[in-house]
Amino acid sequence: MSGGRLTQQERQQIARGLADDLAYAEIARRLGRPTSTVTREVMRNGGPTDYRADLAHRATGHRARRRRRPAPPDPGAPVQVPGRDVEAVRAYEEAFTAVLVRSGLPRMTSRVLVCLYLTDAGSLAASELARRLQVSPASVSKAIAFLEGQGLVRRERDDRRRDRYVVDDDIWYQAMRAHARANARLAETARRGVDVLGPGTPAAARFEGIARFVDVVGATMARAAEQARDVLHGEPGATSAGPATAAGGPPVAGRPDRTGGPLSGGSPGRP
Repeated sequence: MSGGRLTQQERQQIARGLADDLAYAEIARRLGRPTSTVTREVMRNGGPTDYRADLAHRATGHRARRRRRPAPPDPGAPVQVPGRDVEAVRAYEEAFTAVLVRSGLPRMTSRVLVCLYLTDAGSLAASELARRLQVSPASVSKAIAFLEGQGLVRRERDDRRRDRYVVDDDIWYQAMRAHARANARLAETARRGVDVLGPGTPAAARFEGIARFVDVVGATMARAAEQARDVLHGEPGATSAGPATAAGGPPVAGRPDRTGGPLSGGSPGRP
């Protein structure tokens, strides 16, 4: 197998292999490279759907020049865990962030959320987030405010009376419930439009359709959230069946997240 850095020609072969839906192992075999080399190359440069050979080659050169410059120790650098491939973790962080951005979350918000999830403790102070991400405290504060509003992080005080931002197993459940409450408000407001515009008119029918749609979506989301929490916490009798088979209960009105974020279940900007 060949060694050393990937050439631009090899990166073009990787791009062609991805376009042909070849597995990483097959692309690596054709290059005479380890599969792990191809995997890291793709994941740190946009993932299989966004990999571009020329952009990847320029980014690698930029990273190489940056490494040659001596850097002061970073007090916020994550603790190295024995057995973890640091480069693989960094590539995964970039790939996961890219997925959240494509789903509709702002980029800085996505970076903060992924940074929290990658810590074993599942929590960091604002100053630690700023150091790890090498951004301003104001950028972290804005991202945290958005995540708290969506119910994706919660705040705790540590023994030094600092705010710490936490992600845990219950965060996604609470976020889904917050969306269900917002959905209920949307359905109620849409139905008020029916009375204002006059029942039987085309405009009123449109608003009634919105209300009925979010009612159905919200009820499904609420049942799925309850069932998923039971499965994750190992409740007796819980199954992994989809939301269509979940036990009922009164419908809870629902609305996709207007940002198109990871909780929306729909396309950005569409109800």
